[in-house]
Amino acid sequence: MSGEARAPLAERMRPQHLDEVVGQEHLLGPGKPLRVAWEQGRLFSMILWGPPGVGKTTLARLLAQAVGARFIALSAVMAGVKEIRAAIDEARAERERGGTTVLFVDEVHRFNKAQQDAFLHQVEEGLVTFIGATTENPSFEVNSALLSRTTVLRLEPLDATALTTLLARAEARFPEEAVPLDDAARAMLVELADGDARRLLNDVEWLWQAARARGQAVIDVPFARSVMGERLRRFDKGGDAFYDQISALHKAVRGSDPDAALYWFVRMLDGGADPLYLGRRIVRMASEDVGLADPRSLTLALDACAAYERLGSPEGELALAEAVVYLACAPKSNAVYLAYNAARAFVRQDGSRPVPVHLRNAPTRLMKELGFGKTYRYPHDEPEGYAAGERYFPDGMAPQRWYRPVERGLEAKIRAKLEHLRELDAQAQRRRS
Repeated sequence: MSGEARAPLAERMRPQHLDEVVGQEHLLGPGKPLRVAWEQGRLFSMILWGPPGVGKTTLARLLAQAVGARFIALSAVMAGVKEIRAAIDEARAERERGGTTVLFVDEVHRFNKAQQDAFLHQVEEGLVTFIGATTENPSFEVNSALLSRTTVLRLEPLDATALTTLLARAEARFPEEAVPLDDAARAMLVELADGDARRLLNDVEWLWQAARARGQAVIDVPFARSVMGERLRRFDKGGDAFYDQISALHKAVRGSDPDAALYWFVRMLDGGADPLYLGRRIVRMASEDVGLADPRSLTLALDACAAYERLGSPEGELALAEAVVYLACAPKSNAVYLAYNAARAFVRQDGSRPVPVHLRNAPTRLMKELGFGKTYRYPHDEPEGYAAGERYFPDGMAPQRWYRPVERGLEAKIRAKLEHLRELDAQAQRRRS
């Protein structure tokens, strides 16, 4: 067996030319950024942002090859200041020989600020063309100084067409290793790869080896399942896939689509998300997007969390699913959410206003002598249980109207009541004037 054959299939299938890369048409199609850079032989510093197995390292190597540059690769997981300095020294020596250098940093988000800053001067003076790769959102994980000197290019998960093409290429290139796949098994492998080419090729290589060892002539779904067992979809509990799916769940609930909300909820459970974390997000949705249009939603969300804490998985997950469906179907209002944020913003920039004397408590004789609470009107003793015209804001502060109920659910009744009370206030004001 040759040295190439001993390498993992994913490594042996690494493209040697840009035309062999599958997917990423938005970057590699005619007139697109990386295609233009390849054709013109002119590179720019960039950050390749995308999930695992979509070709970030391969593209960096191919681009360096296109311009005849020396390719230096660092992994932020393994490298430190020593390795960074050594790479810069290599680049400087290459320039003295008349060459150029592409410095590729995999998982650049794992470098701290000082390590990321170490590249700034070299990028500015043109010593290296910097290419960083990250699975995390660069806006949060990469220093703004480095971001300002690079172009961020987003790589997408590979679709089923791209993955199917890649699988067919592997079978054609290594027929002596390949064991035929039936259509259902092929579709299952593509689905389980979840947009990750490396995962697809690792899975199929594993199945080929198992099939040859067991004398399996054709790989079907039962055989594949028996070999592979339960496979989790790509799901990084601290990464972009996690937050993207949380965002999709929240937006489906807000958009009153119970079926889509259930889909994202189950996707996250299937990927290994902590059900109680999802429960906390469901409670947030009840407060933020349903609010007083249906106050029962918050109680139901809290009860669902309590039910999960008592029952655990999988029984308790049904209670959380019930809350998701209920919130999606409930009338929506973000009036409390908006009012709260407006009040916070006002208080943050306003001074510390004293409590008006008539609203102060008077538990001591001195406080009573000072008139604390003396002119306070007790609403329960007033008509309709409301002290029309009474002021509750600090003296000298104009009354605010942060809470604006919507015409949906219970808030429609709340809105009507507040409008009535404000009319009573107006009448009281007219009587005083």
